[in-house]
Amino acid sequence: MNRWADVYYRDSLAGILVEDDQGYTFTYDARYCRERPASPVSITLPVRLEAYRSATMFPFFDGLIPEGWMLNVTFEVWKINPRDRMGLLLACCRDTIGAVHIIDRTGSVMTDDSEDDHE
Repeated sequence: MNRWADVYYRDSLAGILVEDDQGYTFTYDARYCRERPASPVSITLPVRLEAYRSATMFPFFDGLIPEGWMLNVTFEVWKINPRDRMGLLLACCRDTIGAVHIIDRTGSVMTDDSEDDHE
């Protein structure tokens, strides 16, 4: 099952994050690359047209996921599998403290009952 999210930097669509069977892909939006070439979402993901690929969640995006008591609340309220990093990102990172926020475009956050095992 593929899941994807729009990644915003401030109020601009910066790119798309996709989870598929091979892992994760982050691709900057072409317009964002033209208009904001010096504004990466993270210094670990410089602005470029070529997609970034990873077998595991990119550390920058993983770092947006809450920790501690807030993460526990997420497990209890949304029943999201704690190993489902994309599900946690989609559920918890619409309104972050920083400049980057995530908008779920699949509408499907996985729960503990899911048959898929995401790490």
